Amino acid sequence: MYNIFIYIAVSVITAILAVVITVIIQKRSARTQAKIIVDEARQEAEMLKQKKMLEVREEELQIKAEAEKQANSRLSKIQQSEARVKQRELQLNQQQGELARRRNEIDAAKAGLDAQEAALDDKKVELDKLTRSAQEALEHISGLSADEAKERLIESLRDEAKTAAAGYINDIMDEAKLTANKEAKRIVVQSIQRVATETAIENSVTVFHIDSDDIKGRIIGREGRNIRALEAATGIEIIVDDTPDAIVLSGFDPVRREIARLALHQLVADGRIHPARIEEVVAKVRKQIEEEIVETGKRTTIDLGIHGLHPDLIRLVGKMKYRSSYGQNLLQHSRETANLCAIMAAELGLNPKKARRAGLLHDIGKVPDEEPELPHALLGMKLAEKYKEKPEICNAIGAHHDEIEQTTLLAPIVQVCDAISGARPGARREIVEAYLKRLNDLERLALSYPGVVKTYALQAGRELRVIVGADKIDDAETERLSAEIAKRIQDEMTYPGQVKITVIRETRAVSVAK
Repeated sequence: MYNIFIYIAVSVITAILAVVITVIIQKRSARTQAKIIVDEARQEAEMLKQKKMLEVREEELQIKAEAEKQANSRLSKIQQSEARVKQRELQLNQQQGELARRRNEIDAAKAGLDAQEAALDDKKVELDKLTRSAQEALEHISGLSADEAKERLIESLRDEAKTAAAGYINDIMDEAKLTANKEAKRIVVQSIQRVATETAIENSVTVFHIDSDDIKGRIIGREGRNIRALEAATGIEIIVDDTPDAIVLSGFDPVRREIARLALHQLVADGRIHPARIEEVVAKVRKQIEEEIVETGKRTTIDLGIHGLHPDLIRLVGKMKYRSSYGQNLLQHSRETANLCAIMAAELGLNPKKARRAGLLHDIGKVPDEEPELPHALLGMKLAEKYKEKPEICNAIGAHHDEIEQTTLLAPIVQVCDAISGARPGARREIVEAYLKRLNDLERLALSYPGVVKTYALQAGRELRVIVGADKIDDAETERLSAEIAKRIQDEMTYPGQVKITVIRETRAVSVAK
């Protein structure tokens, strides 16, 4: 038992010693490792220190090199600046020397001029003495003072100059009158000779040719409804008689006659002729004619070399194609007047383009959309002013019949060329113009009544058809309106024979099936 305890004690002591020895060994090993780590850290720190020192040296070298480079660059610029300054200084020195040389020359010239001026003053004094002595001698010889002699000389020269000038002026005026008369005749004759425009005489009848007389019955329609619808839609009298292969369209308005002719052509070619189709075709043709009017105006301005016209003025120029003035086609007359104006203006040294423009527009007052109570020259001038034409153009338009004062040289040129174009033999017919004016007055008179929608003068002015709105006038008022129009025509107008007034009132109901 005792041995066991001893054994245990020895074992415990041995274990304790083993633990103590192990701890001591571990401490020694940790110290060794720590020393190794410290040594390695010192070596790494030394290496880092050397590396950083190398980097600092390299940066220092780079900074030094850059500084040297900048210093060299600045030094080079300074040297260049110094060279430029030296060169400029040299130039300034040269200029200063040149200025000094010129100053010396100027001083020398001034001294010479002073000497010459002094000599001139001496000579002037001597000349004044000689002049006074000569004047005194002349006064003594003539018995007149210098002022009296001067006055007499001036008076004699004045009278002589007046006489010579008066004779010279008379000679110039006589020569100018003779030359101006000859020159004016030459310009007018030359202008007429250089414009060889055909004269077209318009009438109030258009003949529509057909392939066979069978078509006449279809145009007339059952109980005449087709022909009545066509006349109501176009305002043109359709005359269907025994004339073979022809139908006569009668009306004073060339635009209406052309619409009726084209509408008849389309209806006959299509074969469908009835009131609804007639109204549709007439409306379509009326639109085509309006487009053709604009196209005619554009083509006319291009042919004459006139640019920048307002579109409404171009349309009015196109309307001239369907208007006659005393039997003379208005567009042809205006083109002829424009060319005459350009030729005459060029002969007189004026602007031919402005003259051509004024000549073309001088009669636009005859084709307005509305018919105000104004002479066509004044109306044309107002239209030109409305569409921003130049003042000289407006004055030439308004003054070509002397309604206003002529303020530019274009005005008499337009007036003369208008007379030249209209006064040629066969150019105009007064009777046709009066006839057209009477028919226009008839239509305007009836259209002035309230409730009237459309008016058409037919049969050469012997019949006036008045279409009224069914919602505005009843049947009883149509008779009263017809009587009032007839009485007013009797009182206010002059006309041959009788005028039949027909008032038409109709009611339409239109529906569309979809």
